Amino acid sequence: MHYLDFEKDLEQLDKNLEDLKHPFQEDRGLSSVNSSQIQEIESKINSKIDEIYSDLDGWKKTKIARHESRPKAHFYINQIFDHFQPIAGDRAFGDDEAAITGFAKLDGRSVLVIGQEKGNDTESRIKRNFGMMRPEGYRKCIRLMKLAENYNVPVVTLVDTPGAYPGKGAEERGQAEAIAQSINCCLSLKVPIISVVIGEGGSGGAIALATSNKVLMLEHSIYSVISPEGCASILWKDATKSRDAADAMHLTAQNLFKYEIIDGIISEPKGGAHRNPDEASQKIKSEIIKCLDLYENKSPKEIVEERTNKFKDVGSNLPVEAISFDKFPEMDIKKVFSKKTSLLFILGIAVLIGLFFLLN
Repeated sequence: MHYLDFEKDLEQLDKNLEDLKHPFQEDRGLSSVNSSQIQEIESKINSKIDEIYSDLDGWKKTKIARHESRPKAHFYINQIFDHFQPIAGDRAFGDDEAAITGFAKLDGRSVLVIGQEKGNDTESRIKRNFGMMRPEGYRKCIRLMKLAENYNVPVVTLVDTPGAYPGKGAEERGQAEAIAQSINCCLSLKVPIISVVIGEGGSGGAIALATSNKVLMLEHSIYSVISPEGCASILWKDATKSRDAADAMHLTAQNLFKYEIIDGIISEPKGGAHRNPDEASQKIKSEIIKCLDLYENKSPKEIVEERTNKFKDVGSNLPVEAISFDKFPEMDIKKVFSKKTSLLFILGIAVLIGLFFLLN
């Protein structure tokens, strides 16, 4: 298992426990298992996990969300759903393997499953483009969501991406338009959509599949308009300030639930989903089923209206501290907005006001 920089003490304890459970020594051969020592080490591990995970800031949460061993969409799909039948292609350009899509059974009901997959090793990460979807990926999802709507099948999305792919080819094939169409499709769909952010929910690449009736997040996942590194590079011109950016952006599940941006938090096993993927799968499955049950007897009109009103109200009750520039103590707002930018901004406002009076 891969360990993060703040989990080094835990790494040594896990190694000691593994040695005790497999007591073969090359110089002494096989020795007896010491149960009391095992219990003592297990107790220390639990205490150390409690100590580490009770003091997680935004940057540490970001590292956990990106953890190399964290379960990915492909794993959850195999664990949570039955009879998954993958479907590929957008019928226009090709298939995007950053998105796993298909129909499956969940607790006896048919569902459409869409998962953003990052991959687990070098080969699979390259194949999946590190979870960064291209336009054909979003168009594939749109095609299948409309198909699911035709057959009154609910949609479940598993979100895990640093963002949509920003490459030249993707832009040429209409990346921005594909994301906008995906958001529009989600908003207008007449069947319920349940989204779970299982790792990293980055930018429009995530919201394109998370404009849903219920948006849930795993306890140690993140969801934001930009990565902490990207935010730090724009505001401070210094990517080393990523920790400050992560804290200022309120990207954790706990902050987003407090500000009513998401609908719920799914607790993770002690020490994170990567320490017990099977338990994490069961918790996600249980919460998805609960959410789908809520819409069992609702009409298509009620489903669409609830989703639309939910996103209309997002941000309307944000407290002042959630949007204050005080969270960026070293940022000089004058440096962010140059004189030229300010003049263009003022000119734009003037044009809008002029058009308003002209049309009225």
